[in-house]
Amino acid sequence: MRILHTGDWHLGRTLEGRSRLNEQEKFLDELVRLARDTQADLIMMAGDVYDSVNPPAAAEMMFYEAAARLTEDGRKLVAIAGNHDQPERVASVTPLVTQSGIRLVGLPTAIPVRVEAARTGETAVIAALPYPSEARLGELLAGQVDEGELRLAYSERVGRLMRQLGKSFGKDTVNLAMSHIYVLGGVECDSERPIQIGGAYTVDPSALDIGAQYTALGHLHRAQAVKGKGMIRYSGSPLAYSFSEAGQAKSVMLVEVSPGGEPAAQEIYLSSGRPLVRWSCTGGLEEVHRWLDEGRDAEAFIDLEIRLTEAMSLGDIQTLRKAHEGIVHIRPVYPGRELEQSAAGRSQMPVQELFRKFYQRQSGGAEPEAELVDLFMHLVAEDESESQTEGVEA
Repeated sequence: MRILHTGDWHLGRTLEGRSRLNEQEKFLDELVRLARDTQADLIMMAGDVYDSVNPPAAAEMMFYEAAARLTEDGRKLVAIAGNHDQPERVASVTPLVTQSGIRLVGLPTAIPVRVEAARTGETAVIAALPYPSEARLGELLAGQVDEGELRLAYSERVGRLMRQLGKSFGKDTVNLAMSHIYVLGGVECDSERPIQIGGAYTVDPSALDIGAQYTALGHLHRAQAVKGKGMIRYSGSPLAYSFSEAGQAKSVMLVEVSPGGEPAAQEIYLSSGRPLVRWSCTGGLEEVHRWLDEGRDAEAFIDLEIRLTEAMSLGDIQTLRKAHEGIVHIRPVYPGRELEQSAAGRSQMPVQELFRKFYQRQSGGAEPEAELVDLFMHLVAEDESESQTEGVEA
């Protein structure tokens, strides 16, 4: 049986207000091509279908169309809800799609998913655990254990449920596990919404020791293996969603496995997303414009750090943004400014000048309008007048 493991699509997500729907659509086109080219029997989508509990209609339509295309040739798709998803929303169309080979699991359940591979005739048993919030685990386990046991550590509860799901594994089936969790030792990125608080929502790898031949994880956006028994992997996100992911290669996992056999995994790199890059320009505006003229990172989103000796004007900022629509952040750095603005220097500087420099730092180098400076000085004068009045009354 051949399996494509993917996750963390975050359909509908933006980057500082910039739509990523076009990139996400291209990724789904690429995934459909990969499924056909590799003759995959099963696609495992390990959570965070959407970026929010109330995704835009365009994102939902994109998911439904992709699911239909992925299962056109008798292929199966199993998707679980992640911590960004509203579980009932993910599973709401289950009655309409089950007959098409699509299985959607929104809430934790004690019943594994079984799928038949049309190409090989093999059966896969999947211990599929959607994002298990503590509340959801409590609801599921409430009728099975006493109150004291419910207070056991989160990791133990996850492990208990996974072991229950794993009881359906057989010698003649392909035994798989899938969940959307943070496993101890995983490397995080800034674009993930934390699900572990002080370690309470961290799962020990031993909780996944249920005899699965391959465990497909979602949540962490960097593709990586997890230390533990068996093959345990995060597929990572298909697109870079924050500049903490700059330079990361995005991929899906292709896994080939037979009943009772060892899995063979291959990382397949994707080409559909725009790269996120960081520019650090020590040569000021001249260097930035030279890079732009060279066409450097023409298709990328850019986080620009630029070292300057003079403040940037609003015109400079607008010129840069017009020259490359992918420039997301402009962060000027002024060497020596710390010394200039030492306590001694500030004490000798006029208040309006202090305000002007503060405004420049906050706005990326823009000059405050005269009306804004006048308003600030008026507020300062009012504050000083009130202070003097209180001193006389005292």
